[in-house]
Amino acid sequence: MKRKLAGLLVTALLLIGGCTEKELSTPFQLTVIPQELKGFSISGQEIHYLVTVSEEAKTDPVTMSATSEDAEIKVVQQNIVEGKVAEVIAVPKPASVGKSVKVKIEGKRGSIANSQTMTFDVIEGEDDRKDRAKELLDPFITYLAETHPEYKITKDTLWTGTMVSPQWLVVAHYLFFSDEWEIHLEWHIMIPPSDWARIDLRHRADQTKPSAAYEISSVSQNAAPAPMEVPTEIWR
Repeated sequence: MKRKLAGLLVTALLLIGGCTEKELSTPFQLTVIPQELKGFSISGQEIHYLVTVSEEAKTDPVTMSATSEDAEIKVVQQNIVEGKVAEVIAVPKPASVGKSVKVKIEGKRGSIANSQTMTFDVIEGEDDRKDRAKELLDPFITYLAETHPEYKITKDTLWTGTMVSPQWLVVAHYLFFSDEWEIHLEWHIMIPPSDWARIDLRHRADQTKPSAAYEISSVSQNAAPAPMEVPTEIWR
């Protein structure tokens, strides 16, 4: 009787192990956004690639990783299922100036692995927009704190910023990141009343495109922020 029970237990464990391996080997599709940057990058810039998976089984996460010879790599929200967003952050090294940098992004679950290789060019340059970008962000933060408490964005929210699209001149761009949100800030370098500033917001953990946007129609005339049409894609 004991031998029979032991045999049944072994069989059950083998069946469970086989099911687990089958579940972990469920195929998935890997999507990376964007496929191309809007222009070039500079050394030290943070390039945030958004990564999602589409799959049949939603319970077993896909583990994300990335490698690059010419950029430092960090992965945010490394284990994801369908509906969640990982970020692969590539920071070009100083020696990458003048090169085309390759970043290999890979998702793996069990015996199944998918990968994509992203490429961007690095040019000479420095972040000369940080101070101005912080000035322009302040009135938007005050507005969001007062009118949209559901975002949980306040004057005490900590932000890190990075240059983006360094070659764009008439309209400048900058990205800010908190633990929860991404803010894309852009501003028109023109005389009043065409000196507008705009932001769009993306919830980092589960959105691949902006979900809200606001505009100051004229910065020099101290126009109040107001809702505007939401862009259909992120800026990179």
